[in-house]
Amino acid sequence: MSATTTDAAATRARARTGRRFNTSALVMVLYLVFLFLPIYWLINMSLKPNSEILGGVTFWPRNFTFDNYVTILTDPSWYMGYVNSIIYVSLNTLISITVALPAAYAFSRYHFMGDKHLFFWLLTNRMAPPAVFALPFFQLYSSIGLFDTHIAVALAHCLFNVPLAVWILEGFMRGVPKEIDETAYIDGYSFGRFFTRIFMPLIASGIGVTAFFCFMFSWVELLLSRTLTATEAKPIAATMTRTIGASGIDWGVLAAAGVLTIVPGALVIWFVRNYIAKGFALGRV
Repeated sequence: MSATTTDAAATRARARTGRRFNTSALVMVLYLVFLFLPIYWLINMSLKPNSEILGGVTFWPRNFTFDNYVTILTDPSWYMGYVNSIIYVSLNTLISITVALPAAYAFSRYHFMGDKHLFFWLLTNRMAPPAVFALPFFQLYSSIGLFDTHIAVALAHCLFNVPLAVWILEGFMRGVPKEIDETAYIDGYSFGRFFTRIFMPLIASGIGVTAFFCFMFSWVELLLSRTLTATEAKPIAATMTRTIGASGIDWGVLAAAGVLTIVPGALVIWFVRNYIAKGFALGRV
């Protein structure tokens, strides 16, 4: 009787486990469908001519075409938008990390008057919307001849990327024991040599996470990059508005541009994926 009761209890437990597994699998499938449906639909539209897009809803291209991608990759007014975006985003990421590394080290290793207030003030710059600074930046850069240049957008994006970089890196640096610094000084390391050869490798995952967030925030920001550029440094996000004309919206080209806009971000995630995994596990992210 006891064995029968035990078997029945085990059967019920397996049934409950199976139901929980089925429910979890269903939720995961629904989540993935919800997540990838917009991306699939964007790719689907990019492979159709406008006549098919406007003709009704089709779940796959009936008149398969790469003409939309050919238009973007052969028209300088289109592909230069990607080049301009990559240039100023890369500049911003490099500048932000270069400035944030010594600043974060100072916040993590030293205590000085007003350090917490200064740290909070840096974060308030990240909290402010870019629209607040659009007009001051426009007037300043126009007066000193930096308007419509890559460095202008890169420096403007530092306003919200440097505080973010300092905040993330400070969390990683605080986790490194101070005894490592003292041991390196006793061994005769200069600060520069210690920082580049010993300290930076210890926070490599933090630098990778910081580079990822700086790249992403600068890549998707539109207001400042559009306000501070006209033709020479015009980003792809601003160029995409060219699809609106007297004949309507060129949906196919616009969708193809959107697909190609996702590619740089996906590549960045691929190259720093290991650092991101460690960073989310160890750092202040």
